[in-house]
Amino acid sequence: MTIVLTPYWDSNGVQKLKVASQATRPKITRGLTPPSLDQNIHFVRCLAQLRSKDKDIEKNIYLTQLKDADPNMFYKLSLAHMSEITPLIYTPTVGDACLQYSQNYRRPEGLFVSIKDKGRIREVLQNWPRIDEARISVVTDGSRILGLGDLGVNGMPISCGKLALYVAGAGIRPSSTIPICLDLGTNNQTYLDDPLYLGLRQKRVSSDVMTEFMEEFMHEMATAFPKLLIQFEDFSTDNAFLYLEKFRYKYPIFNDDVQGTGAVVLAGFINAAKLSSAASNQPLSSHRILFLGAGSAGVGVAMQLMSFFTLHGLTVDEARERIYLVDSQGLVFDERGSLAEHKKFFSRRDYKGPKMTNLLDIIALVKPTALLGLSTIKGAFNQPVVEAMAALNPRPIIFPLSNPVKLSECEFHEAVEWTDGKVIFASGSPFPEQEHDGRMLYPGQGNNMYIFPGLGLGAILARATSVTDSMVEASSLGLAGSLTKEEIASDLLYPRVERIREISAQIASTVIRAAQKAGVDRSVALRNKTDAQLLEFVKSKMWQP
Repeated sequence: MTIVLTPYWDSNGVQKLKVASQATRPKITRGLTPPSLDQNIHFVRCLAQLRSKDKDIEKNIYLTQLKDADPNMFYKLSLAHMSEITPLIYTPTVGDACLQYSQNYRRPEGLFVSIKDKGRIREVLQNWPRIDEARISVVTDGSRILGLGDLGVNGMPISCGKLALYVAGAGIRPSSTIPICLDLGTNNQTYLDDPLYLGLRQKRVSSDVMTEFMEEFMHEMATAFPKLLIQFEDFSTDNAFLYLEKFRYKYPIFNDDVQGTGAVVLAGFINAAKLSSAASNQPLSSHRILFLGAGSAGVGVAMQLMSFFTLHGLTVDEARERIYLVDSQGLVFDERGSLAEHKKFFSRRDYKGPKMTNLLDIIALVKPTALLGLSTIKGAFNQPVVEAMAALNPRPIIFPLSNPVKLSECEFHEAVEWTDGKVIFASGSPFPEQEHDGRMLYPGQGNNMYIFPGLGLGAILARATSVTDSMVEASSLGLAGSLTKEEIASDLLYPRVERIREISAQIASTVIRAAQKAGVDRSVALRNKTDAQLLEFVKSKMWQP
């Protein structure tokens, strides 16, 4: 079941929304559909209609309308053709859906909360038609959408797309989801000048005003939706860290860019490190990781990857020493000068030389076993860079994680060619497999979809009062350990996405156990279940179309 909102105007001329969900629509009686409408044949028909579109953005529009008109069919298609449809409803096509949102807008979906609502946010939230069913919300302010920048309210497809993946990937009920876009203005002049732009025509508000707004918003969300888990998405780097730390111990929230990305990369890195260490005959604890990109995603991933080293016996300080950051000014080190607060933890204390801005020079200094990209700089991992990594390592780990494809640091076919097929590769966006030297090679995709549906489902079922670091780490370890024998034999870093529901159930179970150990669970009856019983319980709660 999905929520469809139909606009109407009250007696005061104020536009409001009423629900026209699947549950409230009148049952279709005989004569109102063709006599031979068969759902199995209609499935084939819908798939053919989808595939008849020659542009991915047109396919995205078709799927969005199908989700509105026939949610059961939308999710049946999604589950049956997960690898085909996931890139259309989320990365990478969702980037174009955001860029074109104001032009392609058709009907209301989700909830918009504006800075103009400050002081009366409760009134806006209470307009949501299914308050009692609310369990999960994805909230964005549109300030840093993927690698596309400040898109303002055009970021709404991010929230809608993520929640569609919660439903498809973990069986969250569609009626319990709330996509939310906060309109705090935009600094994107293109949209301010665009007559079709759907948001406020003003610059973004100051940090102080935004913080006051966010405090009211979070308080009213907790009041209106007491059983709600909130996922922050695509906030600007500083605000991503600020509001995660400000609210994470008070409300059940997490930030997918900071924590989800880190968790999915940690899972892939665990499996990549095993392959790399087997080739080099070096211990797992000896890996050195170089990050190109030190924004919220880069630092969030670096923080999560510290768990890889502490799990292998290193102290926190020793783990930190295995990680190096590179930003737009080069290697991040103490004596370089003033640093943004979120970069200071990984700033090098052991380097006292001149600024280093050339990536090849930094690789020569660090001698990394793994090179990770969260820079949104297309082609940053060029042939000399990749060849330098291959010269240092029998099997170099190269993860160009920036989204969408047009911002990826390198492509899979390039990495395969420049390393003679030895690369251990995972990217943020999907790339096709490559045949090399008579063997088929498969790129990993560090897609957050592997993590957040199961993490969210586990937190909801545990009725967690907060999302702890241990819960995020549990989701990562659950994913890393989910490979089948066939997937391991094919050197896959991540399981096949078609198994997402099975994987999400396993992750949700591990997250519930972590919540119990942390003492943040309110579903105390689940503590008495065996692991097998808990897994069956989780599966029983997954909605089926």
